[in-house]
Amino acid sequence: NLFPKVLPEFFSSVTFFQGDGGVGTIKQFNFTPANKDFSYAKERVDEIDEDKMVYKYTTIDGGPLGKKLSALNCELNFVPRKEGGCVVIWICNYETLPGAQLDEGRGQEIKEHSGAMFKKIEQYLLSNPNLYC
Repeated sequence: NLFPKVLPEFFSSVTFFQGDGGVGTIKQFNFTPANKDFSYAKERVDEIDEDKMVYKYTTIDGGPLGKKLSALNCELNFVPRKEGGCVVIWICNYETLPGAQLDEGRGQEIKEHSGAMFKKIEQYLLSNPNLYC
């Protein structure tokens, strides 16, 4: 439950329905009213490759599904930096619902907000290096 601990203003809880965090795990992120777009997003872990530092997941319920999107698959790539740390590359592939229009400005807001969340999580993990080893 790292997300509600580090970002309580945005995540109220995380509920695990299946699995222990590995491939096949199904978990639901429950959001606070700060997220005006949706109250939860349920995701399935599709791949974890520790050697390549890749994490893939599919949103299977909630979130933007049924509102503007019919499918959403994402991949996080953690690329090491020479000077230490890493860069996170977040790639999302989606299918829109027929007639749905995506707001590019809103997409940029989500990207910036997500980047700020990653920074906050990074700061927490660096300050508490033994918690999630």
